[in-house]
Amino acid sequence: MARGHEFRSDWASAPGDTMADILAERSLSLTDFAQRIGQTPEQARDLLQGRATITIRIARLLEQVLGASVEFWISRDFQYREDTARLQVADQEWLTELPIGDMIRFGWLGRVPHPSEEVAACLRFFDVPSVSAWRQAYADLHDMVVFRKSPSFDSRPAAVAAWLRRGEIESEAIECGPWNPTRFQEFLSVARSLTREKDPNRFIPELQRACAAAGVAVAVVRAPNGCRASGATRFLSPNKALLLLSFRFLSDDQFWFTFFHEAGHLVLHGDRGLFLEGVDTPSTADEQEASDFAERTLVPPQFQQALLSLPADGRQVIRFARRLGIAPGIVVGQLQHHGRIQHRELNSLKRRFKWEE
Repeated sequence: MARGHEFRSDWASAPGDTMADILAERSLSLTDFAQRIGQTPEQARDLLQGRATITIRIARLLEQVLGASVEFWISRDFQYREDTARLQVADQEWLTELPIGDMIRFGWLGRVPHPSEEVAACLRFFDVPSVSAWRQAYADLHDMVVFRKSPSFDSRPAAVAAWLRRGEIESEAIECGPWNPTRFQEFLSVARSLTREKDPNRFIPELQRACAAAGVAVAVVRAPNGCRASGATRFLSPNKALLLLSFRFLSDDQFWFTFFHEAGHLVLHGDRGLFLEGVDTPSTADEQEASDFAERTLVPPQFQQALLSLPADGRQVIRFARRLGIAPGIVVGQLQHHGRIQHRELNSLKRRFKWEE
């Protein structure tokens, strides 16, 4: 067979693993093992757990007590040290993929007393035992999602994964009733009135409360550096959905359109996995359906013609928004989206927000 790439494991197995298997087969206790190789129980435990290096003298004792050659035990220890060093380098490389600075600044991670503890802190954040387990858990991220891409806004998968994980963590604290699509849609039909509320500290809790009653945990999580996502949806269980928003563009038209777009995914495509929205989403059937759902909910079909007939006049936009019971900024956003006005026009009617540090 032609020789290909050298296989490299993504784990390190200490020689003590082999020793423990032999001890179990022979029903030898740690104390018995320590006595036979002339070590204290503490020294024998260090040997089993890979903390102690196997010297030539120890290798000869292992050969006498457990079998296998001196060369086997020396080689086994050398391979373990080499794998451990390689994996430590890989772990440090993983940290460079993550938005550590923002994760600490946003309070997702506590400050660690020493850089050597950063890997363990990040693994706890993701609730995985190892970097290799993390890579396996998020290996299909790009295949699972419907992701908006742009040459000028490149998202880093690890940053997106961190944002998604934080959304999951925050959703755990949101008590929800069982998923009820009928109740959820009934709320969406009246949620348009919340767009007129100016203060996020008032409309976000109300949004979360009403959605939770229908089985949807709404989490608003600031996107870290390298994550260009504006929204995401997925079912955490058959009875609980996550609707995650980043408030990335800090304007009311973008926030509310993203909310209703994600709500559309839950209603129309909820069982199809994870949807992730960012910049310039590829035009797929699911994405178009979710966008149409958002447009119809914000501006019902019977008002669409009137919307598209509006001139670039702020007073008429305000009157039309009042007639629909929505914020003027949403009308401006829709006019810009449909090309009825320029993207630089009427932006003063949009509400702008900022994150509290």
